[in-house]
Amino acid sequence: MPPRPLNIAIFSDSALPILNGVSVSIDALIEGLRERGHSVHLFTSGYPGHRDLDPNTHRFFATKTPFAPGYPLSLPPFYPLLREFRQHKFDLIHTHTPFTIGFVGLRWAESHNIPLVTTYHTLYDKYTHYIPLFPNRFLKYKIAKHTNYYYNRVRHIITPSKFSRDWLSRHQIRRPITVIPTGVPDPIVTPRDVARKMLNANPGRTVALYCGRIAVEKNLDVLIHAMARLMPTNPDLRLWVVGDGPAREQYRRLARDLGIGDKVKFWGFIERSQIGLYYSAADLFTFASQTETQGLVIQEAMSYGLPIVTVEGGGADDTVLHGENGLITQNSISDFASAAQSIIQNPQLAQRMGVSATDTYREHTISRMVDRIITVYNQTLGIEEPENIHVS
Repeated sequence: MPPRPLNIAIFSDSALPILNGVSVSIDALIEGLRERGHSVHLFTSGYPGHRDLDPNTHRFFATKTPFAPGYPLSLPPFYPLLREFRQHKFDLIHTHTPFTIGFVGLRWAESHNIPLVTTYHTLYDKYTHYIPLFPNRFLKYKIAKHTNYYYNRVRHIITPSKFSRDWLSRHQIRRPITVIPTGVPDPIVTPRDVARKMLNANPGRTVALYCGRIAVEKNLDVLIHAMARLMPTNPDLRLWVVGDGPAREQYRRLARDLGIGDKVKFWGFIERSQIGLYYSAADLFTFASQTETQGLVIQEAMSYGLPIVTVEGGGADDTVLHGENGLITQNSISDFASAAQSIIQNPQLAQRMGVSATDTYREHTISRMVDRIITVYNQTLGIEEPENIHVS
């Protein structure tokens, strides 16, 4: 007999329509769990003006804040949803944040004696600059203390990379930790020339692509300065920046001041249904952030067969195999520029890395992620899986 269907409650501060790596991974997890016959309810922050089509989504009252206007903050009281929560008699709670809503999930798990699994998605101490009301040093100390308190109270922790697992271990987290990379959807590939035509882009250009939030913690200074070094000797090189964020105008000015304003295109926010066009049209993917626990966009780029250039020091190191599917550099403009140049000037190397990138993606599909997470659920609940089911 296969393990019985589970009744699961997921708690997260971030969920669609907020668009980031956490919300995308949660949406994929919920869909994958339901496809396998499990019942899933999502408890998350309210989002002004958004109406959910999913009846199993429950939203706490939330309000916008000046320091993170795109991320509504849930505020107490939380008990109006407690009756709804109790009606479903959940087998397991899975939280995706140690803060407001994640803490509600922890308290309700403890008060109802429900096993709690959590995923550690974010290096929170890298984002303290968004809370200017307190000294940075004080905030980092408080985050470290809270991290230790929260994650040592759960049954099992999932992290998307060895890097984030090691970060937790250094902070004296002693609960079981399983590394499960976040999966990405199957790519919707458009032939390169067709994608270029649809985007009104010159087919003869070499396009370096960045996708993600445009913010100072993404280290775009290094990327843009590196491109400025390469463009004088590579007149057909262009940088596409896909996404939006609080530092968009700052980086537009930087590109202009470096004399490459006409060679860097800021596309702004793109709907996920259309993002495949930009991956399909690009020649390489460039990513300089050091604050990622995994770097989900890197795996998305790999699914489209793009060679990667990234800097060391983040969770992307788990996915990018230096010299095979991409290049990992020091966090310096010259090193990043040199790595990008080696791929731009060597089409055979770029092609070989692109093939390897596609192979890497196949090891990190959503289906594999969901199966491995279900294994963690069953282990936490003491449910034995059939011997003929193998999850790597």
